[in-house]
Amino acid sequence: MVFITLFWKSAPPDVGVRHFWARFWGGMTIAIALLMGVQPPAHSASVAYAASAATAQLTQLRAERTDDGVYLSAAVAFELPHVVEDALLKGIPLFFAIEVDIYRDRWYWMDQRVAGAARTIRLAYQPLTRRWRVNIGSGLIGGGSSGLRATFNQNYDTLPEALSAVQRVARWKVAELADVRTGNEHNLVFSFKLDLSQLPRPFQIGVAGQRDWNIAIESAQPLVLQTSRPAEPAKDTVSEGAK
Repeated sequence: MVFITLFWKSAPPDVGVRHFWARFWGGMTIAIALLMGVQPPAHSASVAYAASAATAQLTQLRAERTDDGVYLSAAVAFELPHVVEDALLKGIPLFFAIEVDIYRDRWYWMDQRVAGAARTIRLAYQPLTRRWRVNIGSGLIGGGSSGLRATFNQNYDTLPEALSAVQRVARWKVAELADVRTGNEHNLVFSFKLDLSQLPRPFQIGVAGQRDWNIAIESAQPLVLQTSRPAEPAKDTVSEGAK
């Protein structure tokens, strides 16, 4: 009989409980696979963590190293349930929160958070013009913030066009080069969610626990930096520093 003792370092508080348990069960999967003589899948812990998403899928995640920092491009796929679209048509705006954290892996202690960025996207329907409006601002709403300070505003004729702007992130600067040291291993945590806390208070009570309103994805994976040319300012309409 073979006994295996697994040693798990403590999860960083700002990563969250779900990240820790995803890594735990990913490690258990690897241990069981080794006992059975089966080759475990690559990045099992990351796969388990990404699989915890309910209604959205991360279809693209690419990190690029340029002369002036680390840039992220991502794409999230989801469909708006009829009840959510109906709320939009009634004039209730939706707020989507995107967060990125980069951690330096430390086998002897908790992973160290070295960089991070956040942005908020507002999607609203304008009944008078029958057009859709997307506002993108730096940071998250809350924590004493007076609201969304949008740095990008765009109108669209159809909901699919507006959703495409919500679901895609293009060349977003999330870290400085000095934050990601060469020769060290880093992990990237990406999260995208419909922020229910920004809905009107009576609405929050009504949608609590309803699956149709659970639009979210979280993914943790090793940071793999692609080499690219320096990002042009025009490529990124929203510039954010570390949160």
